Amino acid sequence: MSVTPTRTRSRPVAAVIGSLMRDGVPVRLSAWDGSTTGPPDSPVGLRLRTERGLSYLVTAPGDLGLARAYVAGDLEPEGVHPGDPYALLARLMDRTRFRVPGPTGTVALLRSLGLSHLVPPEPPPEEHLPRWRRAVEGVRHTRTRDAGVIERHYDVSNRFYERVLGPSMTYTCALFPDADATLEEAQAAKHELVVRKLDLRPGQRLLDVGCGWGAMARHAAREHGVRVLAVTLSAEQAAWARADVEREGLGDLVEVRHQDYREVVDGGFDAVCSIGLTEHVGVRRYPAYFRHLRDRLRPGGRLLNHSITRPHNARTETGAFIDRYVFPDGELTGVGRIVTEAQDAGLELLHVENLRDHYALTLRDWCANLVTHWDDCVAEAGIGTARVWGLYMAGSRLGFERNTVELHQVLLARTEPGSPGPGLGSHW
Repeated sequence: MSVTPTRTRSRPVAAVIGSLMRDGVPVRLSAWDGSTTGPPDSPVGLRLRTERGLSYLVTAPGDLGLARAYVAGDLEPEGVHPGDPYALLARLMDRTRFRVPGPTGTVALLRSLGLSHLVPPEPPPEEHLPRWRRAVEGVRHTRTRDAGVIERHYDVSNRFYERVLGPSMTYTCALFPDADATLEEAQAAKHELVVRKLDLRPGQRLLDVGCGWGAMARHAAREHGVRVLAVTLSAEQAAWARADVEREGLGDLVEVRHQDYREVVDGGFDAVCSIGLTEHVGVRRYPAYFRHLRDRLRPGGRLLNHSITRPHNARTETGAFIDRYVFPDGELTGVGRIVTEAQDAGLELLHVENLRDHYALTLRDWCANLVTHWDDCVAEAGIGTARVWGLYMAGSRLGFERNTVELHQVLLARTEPGSPGPGLGSHW
C-alpha cells in the first residue's frame, strides 16, 4: 500500500490524531507525512504508516481502531517488540482517552481529511464478528456456534502454540512456587495443585472438560495413576493430545475425545476438573453447566473450576479487541456469581483461591516465548495473528497486574442432603 498522502491537508496527520485524544497522545507518535505529537522523550512510541491506518483510527476511535491499524501493520510499535508490547501498552492503557467527535469536530475532520477517511476500511482478516451478533441472546453458546468460535481460536496451529506455550502445552494460568521457577515447572505445580485439591488417588476416575492439549490429564495419569476422560471442542487439540498420550504410553489410562462437554453422558466420576472452560460457557448458561458437571460426579465427588474472573459481579461487556480478535462470545463475571450458581446447582463450596498474580507471570513468559520464536510464529500463522497474540497477551498481563481481571479456582463437592461431608482430603 502506498504511504503517500492523496491530498493536501489543512492539518498535519499527527495533529488530527491528537485532536481525537481527550488528554493528548501519551507516547511519541509519528506519521508518514513527517508530523509528530506526544512527548518527544517517550522511550516507546507508534508510527502511523498509511492512509488506511488513519481511517481505522478516525472511524473507530478507541481500542478497536487502534487494534485494526496495529494488526494490519499500518500502526507500528517503536521501542518494543511486537511480540511483547507490554511497555507501550502500560502507557497507552493508563492515559489514552478517545473522544467521539461531535458535529463541529466532524466538520473539522472533513476539512482536514476529506470524506474518504470517514468511510471505514475493510477490517483485517483476523477480525471475527459472527453474523446476527447481538440480535438474539439465545443464539450465543449453541453447540454449533461454540464449535465455530473454539475452532477459530484454538485451531490456529499446534506448532504456533508449541512455540508460545512451551513444552508444557498448557494454555491456562500456571502456579509459580518461587520467583526463579520456569514456566514448565510452574505449569506442573498448577497441575499438582489441582490433583491435591481434588484428592485424587490411583485408580480413581477424573473427567477433564475443556482439556486443551491434555497436559492435566497426562499429569494425573502419569504421576498418580488416575484414569481420565478428557474432552475438548478443538479438533487440533484432540489430535495433539491423543498423540502425546500414546507417546507417553498412557493409552490405558487416558481417553481423549473431540466432544462438547454437554455431550458427555458418562457418570460416576470421582472428580471433575474444568480449567479454562467457564470463560466460553456464557454466564446465562452457568446453571445448566454446573448441573451437568454435578451429574457426572458420584456422591462425595469433587469439582475444581478454574477460570478467569472479574473483581466484581456486575455485567460487563468484553472489550471490542478481545471480542473480535481473541475470544468471540467470551464472557467473564465475578467469583461471587460462579459460587452462587454452583451452590444453586447443588454443589457444596469447599475452597476459593485467587491466582491472578500467577497469571501475570504466566503471560510474561508466554510473551517472552513469542518474542524468541517470532519468525517461526509469523511463518506458521501469519504476521497479523502474531501481532494479535502479542497485543492480547501483553494487555492481559497488565489486566492481571492491575486487578481488572482475576483468576479463581473454586473447589466444590457433590454432597447429598443428610450425607457426611467430603472429608479432610489433601492439605494443599
